[in-house]
Amino acid sequence: MSIHGDRAYAAFLKGYNCAQAVAVAFAPELGMSEAQVLRLSAGYGAGVGRLREVCGAFGGAVLVLGALYGNTDPAGKSEMYARVQALAAQYKAQNGGGSLVCRELLGLKQAEGSPVASARTPEYYKKRPCPQLVRLAADLLEAYIAQNPPIPLQEGK
Repeated sequence: MSIHGDRAYAAFLKGYNCAQAVAVAFAPELGMSEAQVLRLSAGYGAGVGRLREVCGAFGGAVLVLGALYGNTDPAGKSEMYARVQALAAQYKAQNGGGSLVCRELLGLKQAEGSPVASARTPEYYKKRPCPQLVRLAADLLEAYIAQNPPIPLQEGK
């Protein structure tokens, strides 16, 4: 467990979606306010807008990766994609479901078809792996950042 994992877990339990929980845990490293990070990551929750596609916890991690390592030159796309794929491989290997797809991680055959968020009740937390997944995503991201220090963004580049 890591400091960022603890922050992400706590944010999820406060009611933030999975993407917001992971991303906001890294707000200081991004040089952004928590409010800014929460807004940027808001639509990625529940598998992107509750469509149950790419896991929001992983989506939040990708947002942080982009902010810290993203290319500003189109020629840098492949390096960014390699970073995302490396983190994805770790996430899939350790998340218990071997997937990046929200509905698969939740054991759903298809999305619910509604944009209405589920109520956060004790039953919700018992049947959802999401609190553990946000912790995992943040833990993996913290380790990745420690092993791969970001290069500060140069203005105008």
